[in-house]
Amino acid sequence: MRITRIYTGDDNRTHFEELEIRLDEHERGRKTPLLDVRGIDFRETPMGDDWGLHHATNRQFVITLRGIAEVETGDGTKRRFAPGDVFFAEDLTGEGHITRQIEGDRCSVVIPVEPDFNLDALRI
Repeated sequence: MRITRIYTGDDNRTHFEELEIRLDEHERGRKTPLLDVRGIDFRETPMGDDWGLHHATNRQFVITLRGIAEVETGDGTKRRFAPGDVFFAEDLTGEGHITRQIEGDRCSVVIPVEPDFNLDALRI
């Protein structure tokens, strides 16, 4: 399974990284180990909303359910996140990123993780 990581690099700028997440065999397919999370919230963001430069509020998974958002880093790199796309936001410092709702009202699920969550344990 592929997700996008949004993180602050040594240069204090936000970057994207594509990750392949390890899925283990399970009686009904494949899955990750059970992850320790802090909660879950559902969000609706109207079409056209533009969140200027900001940081992630927590280390968190964000799953788009409806609509399309565009995330831009400081170097101008842009990625679009459509229904079914997952990103892990952890740019808690540095310059931050811009998020724009570019197609339809966006519905997403935000899942903050525990402070000691180890994303590397999920990497292939």
